[in-house]
Amino acid sequence: MNSLRLDSKDLARRMRIQALHMVNRAKASHIGSALSICDIVAVLYGQVMRLDPAQPTLSQRDRFILSKGHACVAVYAALAETGFFPVEMLLEYGKDHSVLMNHISHKVDGVEFSTGSLGHGLPFGTGKALAAKRQRQDWRTFVLLGDGEMAEGSNWEAMMFAAHHKLDNLVAIVDCNNLQSLTTVDETLRIDPLADKARAFGWAAVEIDGHDHAALWHVLAKQVWEKEKPLLVIARTTKGKGVSYMENSVAWHYKSPSDEQLRQAIEELHHA
Repeated sequence: MNSLRLDSKDLARRMRIQALHMVNRAKASHIGSALSICDIVAVLYGQVMRLDPAQPTLSQRDRFILSKGHACVAVYAALAETGFFPVEMLLEYGKDHSVLMNHISHKVDGVEFSTGSLGHGLPFGTGKALAAKRQRQDWRTFVLLGDGEMAEGSNWEAMMFAAHHKLDNLVAIVDCNNLQSLTTVDETLRIDPLADKARAFGWAAVEIDGHDHAALWHVLAKQVWEKEKPLLVIARTTKGKGVSYMENSVAWHYKSPSDEQLRQAIEELHHA
């Protein structure tokens, strides 16, 4: 099974546009969180992960888990744009009885695990990685977390467990946009030096620009970064990336763009 080999930059742009439309239509929130991860998700789905949209449960697929489940519109957009389900289905996001819920749902084709309460994705992903090792399978597990989410103790328990079992088929990516809920991560509960902490827990760790597609591919496409060690990728990102009035603004953790704000955002993305 091969990765799709799509133009990840174009995919990320289309994902951002779809995400903005979804949040606007549903009068929903968390658009800033979704925009910060679009480049990471686009590289994974467009260039790195082994998957088959026509067979979303194929046993040899790589697993992707969005632990920061509130940023689900980015992943829904990626799944639709890569053929897991029709793009028109995105119109149902946030509606009553829709499977496209406001936090990511495993009822959607291509979604491995429902998340909402933070701190659950990495423990689940660690179990998946251990299962692959014990079954002597070569598929990998990727878990995308928020930086504020790293305050959850369950993540550090999972990190100890993953290092103990030498799960070098596990990659955790932290979306470090340094904003959470109402203020900065540093003001809420400082997590740095994150790389040093990860290494002390027995992980390999790298820090990259989370919007640099070449850098993302270089790290994520490598089958094993360091033998017998899980990998933590610290992706430095910008909340609201791609929309000038949303970038680095904590307000867009909760706000929904008006129709006029949506038009401005789409225009900016089309001319980026």
